[in-house]
Amino acid sequence: MISARGIAVCLLAVASLVTGCERADPDADRAVTARDFPRANRPVSGMAGSPFTTENQRDSVGEAQRVMDLAEIKPGMTVADIGAGEGYYTVRLAEKVGLKGRVLAEDIDRAALERLGQRIERDRLDNVSVKLGTPDDPRLPDRSFDRIFMVHMFHEVEEPYAFLWRLWPALKPDGLVIVVDIDRPSGQHGIDPLLLSCEFERVGFKLDSFKDAPELAGYYAQFKRTANRPQPHEIKACNMDRGAGSQAEKKR
Repeated sequence: MISARGIAVCLLAVASLVTGCERADPDADRAVTARDFPRANRPVSGMAGSPFTTENQRDSVGEAQRVMDLAEIKPGMTVADIGAGEGYYTVRLAEKVGLKGRVLAEDIDRAALERLGQRIERDRLDNVSVKLGTPDDPRLPDRSFDRIFMVHMFHEVEEPYAFLWRLWPALKPDGLVIVVDIDRPSGQHGIDPLLLSCEFERVGFKLDSFKDAPELAGYYAQFKRTANRPQPHEIKACNMDRGAGSQAEKKR
């Protein structure tokens, strides 16, 4: 028979277990480096790439040329291609900026970067380098880029606030971030443009230009850096409703 003291010890142990469960870290499933930032208050799509199936198909509607024209890419610029994948934009940007320019191709998929590296070597693109990033950090050098491209991939970023906060210093003072995406729910490989703008604005960017662009299977948005970025604990997540960057939310 268990003594009264034994029962008390057992009850204490059970209480400790319950308390431990109650105090479990709600961010345990997130990277340690992202936990100072709010979660994305929306679904995040898995990696799927462009809605176009081949590079020839994309060229047939003038996708890359249209985006580069809107972004005013010129010889000698330094640009980053985030989520570069197989390198559709990387190789075209390399040609556009010329030998005096530079292109950094970044991705979190090591295998894709290895294939892209082989393509770069095969095509002798001496003005291109590759960089392995993480879901919450593109790992770009500070004050280095005239343009940073994120084409049909921002809805796949798991930690948008941490990611954009760490991308902010990589722009030159007059640099721009270029986003091409589709106006549909973020869990369906797109993102509402109001929600996109809200997430950018919360970490120290402002919308500079926006265009609906059917030839891009979506829209084109470009952002400038504001004078300051907030501290991570000051950032508030946007609502996840369609139009989560609703005017009421954005004005708070």
